Amino acid sequence: MPEHFSLIAATLTFLLAGFVKGVIGLGLPTVSMGLLSLVMGPAKAASLLIVPSFVTNVWQLAAGPSFGRLARRLWPMLAGVVVGALAGTGLLTGSHAGQAAVALGLLLMLYALMGLTSVRFSVAPAAEWWLSPLIGALTGLVTAATGVFVIPAVPYLGALNLNKADMIQALGLSFTISTIALAAALAAGGAFEFGDVGASTAALAPALLGMAAGGALRGRFGEQTFRRVFFGGLLVLGAHLASRALI
Repeated sequence: MPEHFSLIAATLTFLLAGFVKGVIGLGLPTVSMGLLSLVMGPAKAASLLIVPSFVTNVWQLAAGPSFGRLARRLWPMLAGVVVGALAGTGLLTGSHAGQAAVALGLLLMLYALMGLTSVRFSVAPAAEWWLSPLIGALTGLVTAATGVFVIPAVPYLGALNLNKADMIQALGLSFTISTIALAAALAAGGAFEFGDVGASTAALAPALLGMAAGGALRGRFGEQTFRRVFFGGLLVLGAHLASRALI
């Protein structure tokens, strides 16, 4: 594929992904990986994601009021993410690329169906000590295999009954650690090298621009309508990715 086409595709993808994140507080890695995997391998798409994901999630994390309290509560899950991602090193690269594309498509479909059906869970505080690291490890493995770190971390965080401000900050914290873990797994598998930092940094500007635009327009959208469109689009995209990879 011509380099200029890849550059245009990446710029438009990160604009859209940043916009979605600005409106609903998540979606940048999900949208980025889903769309970029249409035009490049999953490992390459994940390497472009690192810097925009890290910076936008640190931004989201820093804006919240409860970093210390959330870090103390969620550290077992966060540690599990790192362990799981490192254990999954190599799942996104080499001969595994085809399986990674199928896994990404199926994951997007699962996430979309959960969002469209508004499935909700609840976790008893007494169960957090053993469930949190397990959820983290599974999230890390999924991250290493697909480049997306929403399942099962996002439903788990939603099950903790956090208020809106804490939930947004918890998502930022989880995604920040997941991005670092993904970068480490990609680097260990030879798919993210020093030269890739420049390309990933170049994707930061459109992501920030999209995020700022989404944040500014957040109040003008009916959130439920926007979420239905978002998850419906992910369902179609996931089905296309999975079927395309299987052909």
